[in-house]
Amino acid sequence: MTPLQADVLKTIGRTTGHSAQLCRCESVGGGCINESQKYVLEDGRLFFVKSNHPEFLVMFEQELSGLRALEIPKVLRVPKPVAHGLSTNGHHSFLILEWIESGHPRPSSSEEFGVGLATLHQQTTAAEFGFHADNFIGSTPQPNTWHTQWIDFWRQCRLGYQLQLAQKHGYADSEFHRLGNRVLDATESIIGQPEEPPTLIHGDLWSGNYLYDQSGNAVLVDPAAYYGRREAELAMTRLFGGFDSCFYEAYEEVWPLETGATERIAFYQLYHVLNHLNLFGPSYRSQCLTLLKRFA
Repeated sequence: MTPLQADVLKTIGRTTGHSAQLCRCESVGGGCINESQKYVLEDGRLFFVKSNHPEFLVMFEQELSGLRALEIPKVLRVPKPVAHGLSTNGHHSFLILEWIESGHPRPSSSEEFGVGLATLHQQTTAAEFGFHADNFIGSTPQPNTWHTQWIDFWRQCRLGYQLQLAQKHGYADSEFHRLGNRVLDATESIIGQPEEPPTLIHGDLWSGNYLYDQSGNAVLVDPAAYYGRREAELAMTRLFGGFDSCFYEAYEEVWPLETGATERIAFYQLYHVLNHLNLFGPSYRSQCLTLLKRFA
């Protein structure tokens, strides 16, 4: 048994009130940032454990916080958070979650997912835009300072922040910089001020950040949660696929989108494409420029 495994087991025992004896660990694929394992205990309990370098502790802390926020409405399933911590030797940080066995969608699963997401958005309103702490989208820091105006939040904490990172990383030449500033200036005319309250969104909802459990119910994972506009949520669902027409039709039956949503959704995608540029490099620069030119 490794020192990290021993610390994880101690944390499980302390948090759950039941001692944890390891039967086996199984590596879990699919992540590009963290090491992930399935812990199978002697008493049959199962846990999902992420680990990384110690400086990733704050990322795990905020992921746990986002899951707890999404769990409260009891609309869509999320893995139950257990604990996070540092290994005794200081070499690792870790996050412990409920293990959810993947299953297959039922014929109605996608429709039910759309209904669930719309219901989540309706039930989780706030007075301002932001979150109680900054968090991460992928491994990129995501500022969540509270703002009363959505336009100010989007300019400062989302679009402007990613444009600054692109400049810092050397991806923004003079044309890129000029277009970025023009888009920031045009933000208010593009997205306006829809008469909707800030709503809790997953924040990074693409096909890799949900799964279906063994009952065919959607499960949200890896959130970058904050209170924002629901159109910004739907923008990410349309960027990398994984959601069919039944999902969107069911969503809009519960809460129809406002006029002009299609163009605004395309605009919100710029944030995520910029984030991919900052995470993965120049292969996303052309896509960023296309969107910047479209909205400048």
